[in-house]
Amino acid sequence: MKPIGPFADRNPSTPNLGDGGSIPGLRGAPVRTPVRSSGVVTGPALWPAVAGRMLTRQMWIELYGLPGYAMTLGLGKATAFAATPRDFRPADAALGKVVLGGRFPLAGSNLEAEAPADPWNRPSPSKAFAVDLHAFAWLPGLMLHGERGAREALRLTLAWTDTFSRWSPFAWEPQILARRVFNLACAAKRMGAVASEADRLRLADTLGRQARQLLRPPGGLAGRAERLVAAAVAGCVLAGPAGAGLRRKALGRLSGALRITVAGDGGHASRSPEAGMELLLDLLTLDDALSQLSEPAPEAMGGSIIRLTTALRLQVLPDGRLAGFQGGGPSSPARVAAARAHDEHAEAAAGAVGSVGGLARIRSPLLTIMTDAGSPGKGAWSEAACAQPLALEIVCGKDRIVTGCGWTPRAADRQGLRLTPGHSTLTLGEQSFAEPLGGWKGELLGPRLYGRPYHVTSERRDGDGAVWLEVEHDAWAQPFGLMHQRRLYLDQRLDELRAEERLHPADGSRDVVRVIAAPYAVRFHLEPGVQASLARDRRSILLRGHSGRGWWFRTDGPDVAIEPSVHVDEGLTRRSLQVVVRGSARTDAETKIRWKLSPAGAAGDPS
Repeated sequence: MKPIGPFADRNPSTPNLGDGGSIPGLRGAPVRTPVRSSGVVTGPALWPAVAGRMLTRQMWIELYGLPGYAMTLGLGKATAFAATPRDFRPADAALGKVVLGGRFPLAGSNLEAEAPADPWNRPSPSKAFAVDLHAFAWLPGLMLHGERGAREALRLTLAWTDTFSRWSPFAWEPQILARRVFNLACAAKRMGAVASEADRLRLADTLGRQARQLLRPPGGLAGRAERLVAAAVAGCVLAGPAGAGLRRKALGRLSGALRITVAGDGGHASRSPEAGMELLLDLLTLDDALSQLSEPAPEAMGGSIIRLTTALRLQVLPDGRLAGFQGGGPSSPARVAAARAHDEHAEAAAGAVGSVGGLARIRSPLLTIMTDAGSPGKGAWSEAACAQPLALEIVCGKDRIVTGCGWTPRAADRQGLRLTPGHSTLTLGEQSFAEPLGGWKGELLGPRLYGRPYHVTSERRDGDGAVWLEVEHDAWAQPFGLMHQRRLYLDQRLDELRAEERLHPADGSRDVVRVIAAPYAVRFHLEPGVQASLARDRRSILLRGHSGRGWWFRTDGPDVAIEPSVHVDEGLTRRSLQVVVRGSARTDAETKIRWKLSPAGAAGDPS
């Protein structure tokens, strides 16, 4: 593999999802979600962002690369530690044990660097590995191993400082820097307790320098709140005027950043439930650090914690994991539980219904359905967004049955899974109405999702033992003149979901000359491990989740099939299945595709 990071080729080739008809990282897995694309046509709307980034990026590289720049980060040198903030995320002791043995298993790759060697002066096996390595993702697990772990953490940290004390574009990239400062701040006081006087001064100095860099441009609006929280946590850890100054500056800017990042209903501006939960965990750590110093938290910070906590109740599904939408993964039950431990009303989450952050949730005793009823984030907030209008996730009991391909930024080489066919929704013409930026524009601005803006409407009605949810979007109006409406009727007494996909001509589209028909595909991506068996009637499929309980999927679509698919889990690609209903829709008339999900074992089950 080509090295990634500070020692990488500056012009690496980027793998494409469709190259060779296979998924990178999963040999032999075919692409079953073809997309016809001629590239992203951005137009003049993107020019201001491109011009601004081109003018400023090289300026900051030149400035921060000056030989004397490091001196500006050393002003107000810290010499001691104060708080010991608690990172509420569960740490992996097994990872720490392996690192103690000289092996770094990160992001699906491994690197051998047994002491006294270190991993810094050698190429990383992948970019995802290099990101985790330089973000010190290994540090929390290492700190679980007592004095021995703290000594090894200190050695690796000082070795990193020897190699990367000067600013560099990758190692000091704002997102990586924020995670490294956060992880280092939470461990710094315990590391300092096993260090010599000279090493303790170096540790405090390197933490202070990196935290000060977080308060300087560039960085962008999308991750501003996370960077300021990391800097404020470091300010709580460092004692004396150096820490107080950092804390004061970071907290002074944090309120404005949180107002932009956290919506009134608690949704994250990126619309990713995982991003909201991770920000909540960071804020809880900062709140703990401030309480150790007997300092009050800013009012905006307390309000954000309350709103994010309230939103999390709707975003957690009955299997204990998050709803995976807009580039956010499901996370793990342990991590989700840690984020909810402070919530006095967490038990109410199982029965929660409603909408948050553009996600609508309905439920019955055995069925929980989440639907994406909003449009993707805009601009810098869209770097992890997905083209998934009206996408579904369905949990039956505690079995997640219907999901998406699970793309997150950790799978950066699988950008094609962000397109519409990678999600449980309807596509027309095997197209995606939006695509991530690539080439030099993507390198400059990040892989923002770029395409036609669309509008989503949502209406919910509750009845006696039933709930009706109707969502509609106009993303297909321009190319095909059609609106897509998804109608969901949940019978709460029978635990039965009846649905209708309705394609109908958009207002004002009948006078435009278009193709007379367009092929459609309604996809239902299944969680890895879910079994699917096609019945003899060729219209019904028996689905079984991890618990073994069966559910019948039925449709009146003209062609239904079970096809291979893939699912990304923590950046690693796994094989899965998808149910696909195909047909053709006229662009000048209405088309309806009905489907139903009901428990197996009831009367009238197909044979």
